[in-house]
Amino acid sequence: MARAPSDLSQLDARSREIFREIVENYLATGEPVGSRTLSRIGGVHLSPASIRNTMADLVSLGLLDSPHAMAGRRPTQIGLRFFVDSLLELGDLAPEEQREIDAQIAQAGRTPQDVLGAASELLSGLAGGAGLVVTPAREAPVRHAEIVSVAPDQALLVLVFEDNQVENRLIALPAGMPPTALQEATNYLNARFKGKTLSEARIEAADAIAKDRAALDAAAANLVERGLAEWSGEEPNAGRSLIVRGRANLISDPQSTAELELVRRLFDDLEKSKELLQVLDLAREGDAVRIYIGAENALFSLSGSSLIVAPYMNSERKIVGALGVIGPTRLNYARVIPVVDYTARAVGRVLDRSGAER
Repeated sequence: MARAPSDLSQLDARSREIFREIVENYLATGEPVGSRTLSRIGGVHLSPASIRNTMADLVSLGLLDSPHAMAGRRPTQIGLRFFVDSLLELGDLAPEEQREIDAQIAQAGRTPQDVLGAASELLSGLAGGAGLVVTPAREAPVRHAEIVSVAPDQALLVLVFEDNQVENRLIALPAGMPPTALQEATNYLNARFKGKTLSEARIEAADAIAKDRAALDAAAANLVERGLAEWSGEEPNAGRSLIVRGRANLISDPQSTAELELVRRLFDDLEKSKELLQVLDLAREGDAVRIYIGAENALFSLSGSSLIVAPYMNSERKIVGALGVIGPTRLNYARVIPVVDYTARAVGRVLDRSGAER
């Protein structure tokens, strides 16, 4: 992770104030800020020449740069990290905003999927980026399983759970897989793993399939193994999915052709759901909001995006997922951070109630 130089703590009051004004103006407008603009701001009582000298010092420290020689200055990713860590002033959301978030999430529906979908939609609207939510791993027992062919090389594994939720996932089929293998695998799943959670089924699968392989066709056994491994525990992110809302927010006000290219790269990043799940999973290591700016995370090194993410808890007060906002690095951090933090806590409260009701 990129870090600002250690001597930033020695910045004098003038340098900090000028740097703060540059960053806040840049985050508000998306445009580099010049010395003449700063000299007209009420809080900076200096001549343009004095401001330029200070800006040059900030450039030498790696906090500012310029898109071209004649432009003003803008914060670098290191500068944004310094601003967020050292200068950003955060406050609580206004009571009316808190009530609005609580109301929208509470009205979303009774199922966790409804609640989390509403949270992603809400985040995209309030924060001006794309809202992201990682759903919890499915813990309810399986009521019924079905494997259905959808293409010569693909099948759809459909699972119906005891809590009436339905999930499905595509799995790859080996070449020449006979149709009878799909039905045989379906029958085996329902006979051996009905009433078990996915994690329980995955643990029992290896021994069970080894014992039953003589009676179970090799192709069907392979399907069962593939399906359970994909869904329930061989991969760190198995059994969970990513909900993304508000991608259109990311292209609503492009500043230039270059920024459009960054947005295109960001869309490519959002398609890498497996890698993004791993990034969001980092939020589960603590109970606070985490902020990733640009190249601090390899997934966003090309698009230069920022991710603000927080964990949420289930009815047992266990961290089970994460939600957040992704967008250009010039997000309104002072607003987005408390929005993400409060939304995560609101989702936890609703999941608490829905868990108690069940």
